Amino acid sequence: MSAGTYTPRPGAAPLHRMIAAQAALETRMLLRNGEQLLLTVVIPALLLVLFSAVDVVDTGAGEAVDFLTPGILALAVMSTAFTGQAIATGFERRYGVLKRLGASPLPRWGLMTAKTLSVLVTEVLQVVLLTVIAFALGWSPQGNPFSVLLLLVLGTVAFSGLGLLMAGTLKAEATLAAANLVFLLLLVGGGVVVPLDRFPEAAQSVLGLLPISALSDGLRDVLQHGAAMPWGDAAVLAVWAVLGLGAAARFFRWE
Repeated sequence: MSAGTYTPRPGAAPLHRMIAAQAALETRMLLRNGEQLLLTVVIPALLLVLFSAVDVVDTGAGEAVDFLTPGILALAVMSTAFTGQAIATGFERRYGVLKRLGASPLPRWGLMTAKTLSVLVTEVLQVVLLTVIAFALGWSPQGNPFSVLLLLVLGTVAFSGLGLLMAGTLKAEATLAAANLVFLLLLVGGGVVVPLDRFPEAAQSVLGLLPISALSDGLRDVLQHGAAMPWGDAAVLAVWAVLGLGAAARFFRWE
């Protein structure tokens, strides 16, 4: 036996391994949480099936599923990156989990990176599931997939920053109530299942500046109408991303 075979080697693991391990843990916890699964998977899927099969909302010319699928994809991004992340992070902050993780060898920016990776993994699963359901309902997508990917990434960053801002500034109970309320309000008024042109003209200009409206309209322009890249909607999402992440970095409190 060579000398030093069982000599302890204390120290932190490489940074990339710590981030990967934390991201895997965050993803497992999210997928094991029934309430989170209801919010991120079940509700978007049910809305897609319900409003595609039942003529409840006038979605204009063409198949209802062609109008609804981009909006439901946007809703899925919001449910994971904003609502789910805000609630989960808010209660982690309340119970002191963030404080303890912040004192670990994993840097705080590494923890936020791990949470973002967990959100992205969950969104991939959501997009795959909703795409399969939409195709089964007769969806006929058009447009450039790279434009869709860019819009989804911009939407994820924007909603993630807003979710972390809410979780890092409000109490956990207030975050729970506010995140769910915002989810419901944006579901109705964000162009997800109800076209924005069904609202009063004065309200359309305001609603169109919301991140959920920009994401759903941008995805709809590409997937339903075959647009190359809706730069106006992308710019709105980019502004929300910068504002959300900047405010979260400035005001987030770890305990």
